[in-house]
Amino acid sequence: MLYPAEWQALWLTVKLALLSSFFLLLLTAPLAWWLSRGQSTGRNAINALLTLPLVLPPTVLGFYLVLLLSPDSWFSQLLRLAGIEALAFRFEGLVLASMLYSLPFVVQPLQQGFAQIAQELLDQNRALGANSWQLMTQLIWPLSRPALFSAFILSFAHTLGEFGIVLMIGGNIPGQTQLLSMLIYDQVESLNYARAHLLSGLLLLFSFSVLFWLYQQQRGQQQRGHK
Repeated sequence: MLYPAEWQALWLTVKLALLSSFFLLLLTAPLAWWLSRGQSTGRNAINALLTLPLVLPPTVLGFYLVLLLSPDSWFSQLLRLAGIEALAFRFEGLVLASMLYSLPFVVQPLQQGFAQIAQELLDQNRALGANSWQLMTQLIWPLSRPALFSAFILSFAHTLGEFGIVLMIGGNIPGQTQLLSMLIYDQVESLNYARAHLLSGLLLLFSFSVLFWLYQQQRGQQQRGHK
């Protein structure tokens, strides 16, 4: 049985995964489409930049985010002019950090999915009178649905296990920024292995279920596509 603080940490973890995955998908889809339409030095440089979170230690990205989101930074001063408080040690800061850290898990599946849409197919539909909105809603999005689905689920599952970067940005404040991964760390530090085992098992089971469901959905879509 979970204690109230543990339920709260679980809810904050799921909430963070949902929000960061949704906004990341929404904001990066146009960029992924542009990247999928060709190869150039500029596109390769942006691809390399977007892939950095896969190879950088979370502490490196977290360190620069702490500098960026600190109350005295130029970014926080701009936010203050807009009536927004500094994002460090707030849930909103966790959302931003999670979005940056999960960039490759969203952009790469989207880019691969968009790349499978042949340019000839787009040109043919334009020749038949389809405008940009019709191409997007009636052709691009339906064909890209598996990639959109995979990108969202991968980002969601990745966010569930985040620790280093969200700890540096959020500060592990109970009820505000303390996620399930942080709570597990606290239990281990307190030598409370029974609770750590329970919480770790819960996170392991939930993450496995999400990924298993993803692969089941992908398999079903592939089977429907072959019919």
